[in-house]
Amino acid sequence: MPEPDLKHCIGTDRFAGHVGIELLDVQPGRATARLEITDHHLNGLGRTQGGAVFTLADLAFAAASNSHGIAAMAISVNIFFVKGTSAGAVLTAHAVEISRNSKLATYQVDVLDETGDRVASFQGMVYRKTPAKIPVK
Repeated sequence: MPEPDLKHCIGTDRFAGHVGIELLDVQPGRATARLEITDHHLNGLGRTQGGAVFTLADLAFAAASNSHGIAAMAISVNIFFVKGTSAGAVLTAHAVEISRNSKLATYQVDVLDETGDRVASFQGMVYRKTPAKIPVK
């Protein structure tokens, strides 16, 4: 059976697309996504809304955790916001697999701004739904 086109499967996430997130790369156990912050991403204080940062990290997490072709569903996530941004910022989320077994896997996602400064640190765990496979395009 052919490998699923993960960049297509995960990259068509409707909510992430609506927010403006672009999935740049998916490799086994890793993924990178990007979001250009515009006025509609801002909260009442004129700073990037936390939900926009979380959604960016979550898409990279989803792509990395599903990168082995086994359907993976989040069971626990945690995020720390460490730097605020505003309109004009370009955020990039880099997800890396920390551990994986037949049922569980953990990931670290670093969200950086265009200068390389950390904006948020996200950790997540997934339940791997073996033998459920990602649908092949």
